[in-house]
Amino acid sequence: FLDWINLITIGIGLPLTLVLMTAVCWQVKKGQDAPVYVINLLVSDLIQFCCRIPVDLYNPGLSSAICSYILFYAFIVSVGFMVCISCERYLVVAKPLWYRFRRNIKTYVVVCIVVWILPLLFLLFAFLTLGVQMAAFSLIVVLLLPFPLFIFFLVGTIKALSGALSVPADEKRRIAAIQVVVLIIYALLYLPIIIIVLLQVIGVLHSGPSIFSIVVALVCIFLSPLADTTLYLLSRKSIMDKFLASICSCKTS
Repeated sequence: FLDWINLITIGIGLPLTLVLMTAVCWQVKKGQDAPVYVINLLVSDLIQFCCRIPVDLYNPGLSSAICSYILFYAFIVSVGFMVCISCERYLVVAKPLWYRFRRNIKTYVVVCIVVWILPLLFLLFAFLTLGVQMAAFSLIVVLLLPFPLFIFFLVGTIKALSGALSVPADEKRRIAAIQVVVLIIYALLYLPIIIIVLLQVIGVLHSGPSIFSIVVALVCIFLSPLADTTLYLLSRKSIMDKFLASICSCKTS
């Protein structure tokens, strides 16, 4: 069952991610602004898809263990770039002047390098200096921090959008949709994994995680990079604008 879900999500998500990254290249060649944090999120998703191909869920070996560590690292990185995406959308409407002043290649490069390097340094420091249980607990606490941030960015964005008269209606819908989707993806696909590992670390699951919790965690891991692709679609001025406009018109009627 899990092998089939793994293969199906890889079969759909891997080519879809490659197609979206190709679309980004064409977007850059045409001189259009590229969603930098979304691109990095797609790269982390691509790493997750590639690392899941050689993993044997039922007979794990050395190669499976190495790929699992890389997969977990890319998983953490993807959470970091989701925070960047949500924060950027918040700054666009809440602090527009500050955002325009700070929005440059240097800022993007520095932020992306930090998001890619910091999880690796944290993992090495935690597992080399702390015990395995304390390192896992520290990591879970760090992964839980984005949850209140996502809520803050969503609420702040909605409040700022009501007074942002210079922002077009389609841009408002797109910004709000991105914030909602980021929170939903994190709450449904990332948070369950974090909670299951946290319960295991603090000893609530004394006999080890149940089969149900393992299945839930693996399914969330399999689906999370596939769900991340929606953030790129929402960041583009495309057919999604018509879709969001139709939703808003239905809600109004």
